[in-house]
Amino acid sequence: MPVFATQDGPVGLLTLHRPEKAHAYDRDHLDALLQAAHSLADCTCVVVQSTGDRAFCGGADLDAMSEASPLDALDLYSQRVFTALARLAAVTIAAIQGPAVAGGFELALACDLRVAGPRATFSLPETRLGILPSAGGTTRLARLVGVSRAKAIILGGETLDAPTALAWGVVHRLAAEPHSAALDWARTIAGRDPAALALAKETLDASESAASLARERTVEAILYSRKSQP
Repeated sequence: MPVFATQDGPVGLLTLHRPEKAHAYDRDHLDALLQAAHSLADCTCVVVQSTGDRAFCGGADLDAMSEASPLDALDLYSQRVFTALARLAAVTIAAIQGPAVAGGFELALACDLRVAGPRATFSLPETRLGILPSAGGTTRLARLVGVSRAKAIILGGETLDAPTALAWGVVHRLAAEPHSAALDWARTIAGRDPAALALAKETLDASESAASLARERTVEAILYSRKSQP
């Protein structure tokens, strides 16, 4: 099973399990991620994690990406799935034990809070492939750390280690064991009033622009059109 969900009272766990592919996702895995997120919709707090120690998530499966068309980019499924995760009423915490690359970084950015382990790194190498971070990454990273630092990562190709990610505000906490630290934090958060948490999250997220997300998809479609020309 590539993604599975478990629940312990008000706390849910959404776990990626494709270690042989560094938890990279294709359409089927995104379907499973969306279903798992919906199954935890009544939780107060959800931890998003992956198994093993190789990576948090390597992003989109490159084999699946090679078959993508401009129309696929206009209706970018990974962006829709990550936005659905971002809009859960539950507070979401990413537990990042290893590299979060491309769409894997965008998955972490779709969560409300992030806990990183000592081996965690963060990068968005899409421009090297002739595309851009369009699963919400361009929008959410700039909103999180400011345009200047987002440019350093997206345009300049910076890879952040865990301490730098903390200093830049990409992650909120460092922990030797990020899974257990994120779960402990989730249990603490779950002791707060669920309605107040949900409304506070909705208010804080009100500045996220649907127009900016749509722009990501449009620009990605333009880039895919260029790649498909002889």
